[in-house]
Amino acid sequence: QVQLVESGGGLVQAGGSLRLSCVVSGSIFRFNTMGWYRQAPGKERELVAVTVSGGSTNYADFVKGRFTISRANAKNTVYLQMDNLKPEDTAVYYCNANLVGAADLKSKDYWGQGTQVTVSS
Repeated sequence: QVQLVESGGGLVQAGGSLRLSCVVSGSIFRFNTMGWYRQAPGKERELVAVTVSGGSTNYADFVKGRFTISRANAKNTVYLQMDNLKPEDTAVYYCNANLVGAADLKSKDYWGQGTQVTVSS
């Protein structure tokens, strides 16, 4: 069984920084992508950043130049460094992993429980 556990959310003033972490555990054959999404109240969940197993990354336009996604492959961990935070970044941030499980060798999406990020003005 695959589990994703996030940490690092909290309350920060505008212009501040936070670093989110997500540890993936379980029976894993191969990662396809690891990424972060967010959902603000009354809005749909949206992509923030994603990293592909080959090392390439993609960012939503609204975080380019402010957020950085990275991976520690040996630790099955993905990070999101968030700098110059704005009040509109306030949301629940979810870790996502699309991976091939060792048990069935099928690609599936897995989600963390979410971590709250609140940016005050």
